[in-house]
Amino acid sequence: MTQNSIRPFRTAAPGPGSVDGILFDRDGTLIADVPYNADPDLVRPMPTVVDALDRLRALGIPVGVVTNQSGIGRGRLTAAQVRRVNARVDELIGPFDVWRVCPHTPEDGCRCRKPAPGMVLSAAAELGVPVDRVAVIGDIGADIAAARSAGARAVLVPTPQTRAEEIAAAPLLAATVRGALELLLPAMVEVRR
Repeated sequence: MTQNSIRPFRTAAPGPGSVDGILFDRDGTLIADVPYNADPDLVRPMPTVVDALDRLRALGIPVGVVTNQSGIGRGRLTAAQVRRVNARVDELIGPFDVWRVCPHTPEDGCRCRKPAPGMVLSAAAELGVPVDRVAVIGDIGADIAAARSAGARAVLVPTPQTRAEEIAAAPLLAATVRGALELLLPAMVEVRR
């Protein structure tokens, strides 16, 4: 399944209560995925992200980033390089209220690396928002699994790298980050007008 063949939304209701905080995956969701990116000059926002985050902040909803960066654990990046790339993300589409970065490889068996819930739980706590009132927006199944195992809501915004089975299993689908926010927050539609 390609990005172009995705229906704009899977419109299942997000569940009871409101969404009071949003966490985003970084690579492939907020910015174009450049594998093991150590260069802030390569940071490019994904379509609709800048406008969507501006509108989200206008509603006063706190936002954060939860990102796996196994390049640190693999020795392909330094933590300082990741911090510089994250600072560039903040310059272009921030600021974000919380950042969580997992530097581990899958083999490390840590509790923070998505699909584990550690970063989602920690970020929600720092935002001061109960995790069941948080949503995670990401582009792969690990993002969705981390949200679900933490007790948060989840929306998948697929890219060409997203596997078909991840798309089929997603509780909510949107073609863009703006579409994901409109699914979660009806007020986003009002701000758009």
